Amino acid sequence: MKIHTAGRHVLSTGMLLLVLLLVPVQNMHAVPHQPCCGATTAAGQRLATVLDGMNVEALWIADQHVNWETGEPDRGAAYEGPGKHTHCSAFAAAAAKQLGVYILRPPEHGQLLLANAQAQWLSSANSASQGSRSVDGAAAAQTQANRGNLVVVVFANPDQHEPGHVAIVRPSEKSLLALERNGPDIIQAGTHNHARTVVRVGFENHPGAWPDGVRYYMHVVDSAR
Repeated sequence: MKIHTAGRHVLSTGMLLLVLLLVPVQNMHAVPHQPCCGATTAAGQRLATVLDGMNVEALWIADQHVNWETGEPDRGAAYEGPGKHTHCSAFAAAAAKQLGVYILRPPEHGQLLLANAQAQWLSSANSASQGSRSVDGAAAAQTQANRGNLVVVVFANPDQHEPGHVAIVRPSEKSLLALERNGPDIIQAGTHNHARTVVRVGFENHPGAWPDGVRYYMHVVDSAR
C-alpha cells in the first residue's frame, strides 16, 4: 500500500513538473511577433508605395543599356558598348529622385562603376552638406526606413575597376532574429532585380559585402517630417 502511495506521489510530482516545463513553451508561442525596429508609420507606407510603383522587376534590367531615370532600354538590343551590365546604382539614384533626394547620378557621373562612386560620395562632406548622414548599423537603418526616410545600403568594391553594389532599404516589421540573420529588407536592381529581398541575398555576389562590408546612409524625406 505504501508502495502504491509513493508511486502515485512520484507520478503526481512528475506530472506537475511536466506541466511547469510546458507552460513557458506555450506562452512563448503565444507571444505576438515583435518588430525589431518599430512599426511602419504612415510615411513608411508612402515610401513603400513609391518604391513599389517603380516596377523594378520589369525595368533596369541587366545586360541592356537603360535610361538611368526610367529604367527603360534606350540603345536597342544590338548595343554592345559600356554601361549595359547591371543598374543597381541607376535605380538607387532614380528612387532617390522620386523622393526628392539627390545622390550622385548622371550626368555628374556616368552609369559605369556608379555604385563605387556613390559610396565615395555618400561618405563625403558634399553629401553631408545636402542632408545625408551615416547610419550606425542594420537596426537603425531599418528603423529609419520604417519611419519613411530614404536609406541606402552600399558596398564599395575594393577593386575600383570592378562594380560595387547599392540598394534601397524598404520598410519591414521583421523580427530581431530575422534582422540579425539577413539584414534589412531592400529593393534593388542588379544581376537579379528584386522588389523585396534582404541585404544578405542582395549583396551575395560581392565577396566581403555581407555583413561587415556594407554601409548605410539616410536622408530625411519631406513627407516623413
